[in-house]
Amino acid sequence: MSTTIEKLITAEQFFDWVDLPANRGRRFELRDGEVIEMPPAGKYHGFVCGNVSRILGNFAIARKKGYVCTNDAGVIVGRNPDSVRGPDVTFYEDHETADDMQRQYADVPPVLAVEVVSPGDRINDVMQRVAQLLIRGVQTVWIVDPEARDVSICRSGTEPILV
Repeated sequence: MSTTIEKLITAEQFFDWVDLPANRGRRFELRDGEVIEMPPAGKYHGFVCGNVSRILGNFAIARKKGYVCTNDAGVIVGRNPDSVRGPDVTFYEDHETADDMQRQYADVPPVLAVEVVSPGDRINDVMQRVAQLLIRGVQTVWIVDPEARDVSICRSGTEPILV
């Protein structure tokens, strides 16, 4: 479902718009400068995302390197017009701490982005999201399909690997 705004907006304007009282508790993405409202995720989707996050968090702790972001934390995947996607889980290896971490959307891409497929997702939409993330510089994108119980590993310039 599309939410109408009269002109194309930037990622920075989108961040402020999403925080308006009328928009709190709702999910949006910015696609080519246009706001798109996203349906809320289901309980099982959240369960799978939570498990992926826990596994990656444990991995970061064991290595003493990296951190995880969840809850569709925005990643800028395009400029002029701007696009902001909210992968289900992201993994970063930069040196930001909570004190100096960006408060708005990430302009520097994560090392890994994870997309968990929901029952209503169309494969073309999922693959468009993956392509945007890879083009922006994300090294690896996992597509987790909970119903099929498999994961596709996507990297730029290669065919996805099904595991």
